[in-house]
Amino acid sequence: MDKTITTAFMVIVSVVASVMVFNALYPAIIQSNNAMIIMKSRLDDRLQSEVEIIHASGELDGNGAWQDVNGDGRFNSFIWVKNIGASRISALERMDVFYGPEGNFGRIPHQNNAGGTFPYWTATVENDSEWNPTATLKITIHYNSTLASGRYYVRIVTPNGIEDTYLTGL
Repeated sequence: MDKTITTAFMVIVSVVASVMVFNALYPAIIQSNNAMIIMKSRLDDRLQSEVEIIHASGELDGNGAWQDVNGDGRFNSFIWVKNIGASRISALERMDVFYGPEGNFGRIPHQNNAGGTFPYWTATVENDSEWNPTATLKITIHYNSTLASGRYYVRIVTPNGIEDTYLTGL
C-alpha cells in the first residue's frame, strides 16, 4: 500500500512540475518566436529596399553663381534620389539627410522638425504619387543665404536604414 501511495504522490508531483515548467517556458518561447518573425520582416524590408542618389545641384546661374532661380526668397539645393528597390518607401519625413561641404557636413532636419530655422528639407515624388520602385524623390534643402562654392557631401538614409552617398560640386 505504501508503494501505491508513494507512486501516486510521485505522479501528481511530476504532473504539477510539468505544468509549472510549461507555464514558465511557453511565454518565453512565444516571445522568442515573435521576435524572430519581426526580425525576418525587417530583414525582408531591407533586402527589398535600395536607393540611389542620381544627381545633386543648387540654384546656380549659367556662371555658377548662386541665384534665387525659382523666386521663393531662399537659396535651395536639390537632390534627386531614385527608389531602385522592390518595395515602396514610406515615412519620408523620417529620413536622415546629411549635407554640407566635404568634411564639414551635418544632418539637415525635415521642415516639420526644423522649428522654423534654416536649413531644412522638403521632398516631393516627381513621377508617382508615392515613393514606389522606379519613382524619383526630389529633396529640396532650403537655405536663407547662399552657400560657398566647392564639393558638397550628400548622404541619404531611409527610415529602414538603407543609404547612399554622393559628392557634388557647387
